[in-house]
Amino acid sequence: MRTDAPTAAASAHANQFALLRQRRFAPFFWTQFAGAANDNLFKFAFTVMVTYQLQVAWLPPSLAGLVIGALFILPFLLFSATAGQLTDKYDKARIMRLVKTLEIAIMALAGWGFVAANVPVLLGCVFLMGLHSTLFGPVKFAYLPQALRPHELTGGNGMVEMGTFVAILLGQVAGGLLVALPGIGHGTVAAACVAVAVVGRLTAQAVPAAPATDPGLTVNWNPVSETWRNLKLAHGNTVVFRSLLGISWMWFFGATFLSQFPSFAKEVLHGDAHVASLLLVVFSVGIGAGSLLCETLSRRHVEIGLVPLGAIGMSVFAIDLYFASRGLPPSAEMGLGAFLAQPAHWRVMADLALLSLFAGLYSVPMYALIQLRSPPTHRARIIAANNILNALFMIASAVIAGALIGAGFSIPQVFLFTGIANALVAGYIFLLVPEYLLRFVAWVASRAVYRFRLRGEARIPAEGPAVLVCNHVSFVDAVLLMAASPRPIRFLMDHRIFRVPVLGWLFRLAKAIPIAPQKEDPAAYERAFDEAAQVLREGDLLGIFPEGGITRDGTLQPFKGGVMKILARAQEDGLAVPVVPMALTNLWGSYFSRIELRGGEPVAMVRPFRRGFWSRVGLNVGEPLPAAAVQPELLRARVSDLLAQP
Repeated sequence: MRTDAPTAAASAHANQFALLRQRRFAPFFWTQFAGAANDNLFKFAFTVMVTYQLQVAWLPPSLAGLVIGALFILPFLLFSATAGQLTDKYDKARIMRLVKTLEIAIMALAGWGFVAANVPVLLGCVFLMGLHSTLFGPVKFAYLPQALRPHELTGGNGMVEMGTFVAILLGQVAGGLLVALPGIGHGTVAAACVAVAVVGRLTAQAVPAAPATDPGLTVNWNPVSETWRNLKLAHGNTVVFRSLLGISWMWFFGATFLSQFPSFAKEVLHGDAHVASLLLVVFSVGIGAGSLLCETLSRRHVEIGLVPLGAIGMSVFAIDLYFASRGLPPSAEMGLGAFLAQPAHWRVMADLALLSLFAGLYSVPMYALIQLRSPPTHRARIIAANNILNALFMIASAVIAGALIGAGFSIPQVFLFTGIANALVAGYIFLLVPEYLLRFVAWVASRAVYRFRLRGEARIPAEGPAVLVCNHVSFVDAVLLMAASPRPIRFLMDHRIFRVPVLGWLFRLAKAIPIAPQKEDPAAYERAFDEAAQVLREGDLLGIFPEGGITRDGTLQPFKGGVMKILARAQEDGLAVPVVPMALTNLWGSYFSRIELRGGEPVAMVRPFRRGFWSRVGLNVGEPLPAAAVQPELLRARVSDLLAQP
């Protein structure tokens, strides 16, 4: 059993920025940063060149951006499956170095293309840089779970997401400025592209070894059959596959906005090219801020409860962007100063900043979940499947947005359509994968309803079956335990709690197991223990409240013998199941606990604010006990000791 307790080295840093001082992360971060910056420096400089500086009859300016974007995405569709296999088969640091060496060669060829103003060569380099990014993509996300500990994944992914968008922004700004330099623009871009590629290769040299996870893999070089096989492989894990779809939808959402910024700035906001650049800056800063916020809001867990929060914010501010921009009066083209002088434009920028911030909250936990839940031997191939889906969704975004505009929709109406569609798609995903919604409810309860303090949460096993034993104080005990655990918990719960409005629906959604007293319903009693045994056989966490009901006076009640029956079943199945004692503290007297007396009967959920807002509650987690040592009296004593801790 692994508890993944943070080591001294792991716990020495307070936040994700400290990872930049560690060799296991910093060289990789700057390698991917340089790659993203160079992609965009090259593509944007080339786009500006063929749009404003060259007259190419067969590539009109109106099509240049579309052709360049399509050529860059095409390798993701053709070669992602192969890239995933190579990443699983070989050391990831070695692949990074080979890919970065390839980038230097591509940029040297592109440099000649810029100097010679050779458009066909540069188009070929766009395709090759797409191939470079296709090869690097699976390495980028498969490396993190090998280099980082589980509690660092959210922060690490947040840093990578932030770094990627900052690099995109800097690359585009640099590309636009350098190519416009009179007389020396093309040569300067050529030198910059090669220089950034060399920097990326040097940082890749410092990336520590990340051994192959499936060295015996036989590579299937047929991209069609391997792509189909990867999608089927990802589909085998329901939570992972639907998370892949969720990430791909985020790329659909983001691509819709990014692709419309130039037209939106010009036709709706009546701004010049500098205004369009400002929108890109605001969007990128928002994504970066949201990505970095994930670690703080998740308490360094992989907190997928942030995903519904992100989806809500994306829809709310996308819809508000429609209302903020639809009534702007026509005017002459404005520069940056005139644009910022109008208060109505600040609402537009606030909407863009907030919808992109919530997009960061939405995407980072999904990436971390995929990395955590995917089998290590197939992780890169599953990430490759995600890259394929991302490319397909981005193409669909361009097609649908183009069709809507062609049908007479305005750009603000396209944003409104996207915001409403996001709400519908997110709702559908969360109903298909209730874990997201459950974690969101738990996150809200532990941060908005209560101030929830955890002690010893690293003692909750990170993998394998275990029984979590806790005192029973309130109707939301299970919700708070969900918030504390990075893994899903199946609860064995009194059947009467399922009659409570809202909470009953929530616990059914969580697949909690109802149990009735043996004398009242023997069949239901036995069925509950059968389901509990199956939970442990599947390697999951089982949560039980051995007092048999919510305390009526705030004291710890005697423990019943159900836990012994569960452990006996596990022993029959050949499972060594640890038992983790836990104690919820300071919940007695809160809205969801029984305290008020009405006719002599303790009741709950009256006088909602009797303890004020954000009352302090806690969970103390004890050392796991081996099954052979467990007795109800011993467990009760351990829980009692945990309750006594400050």
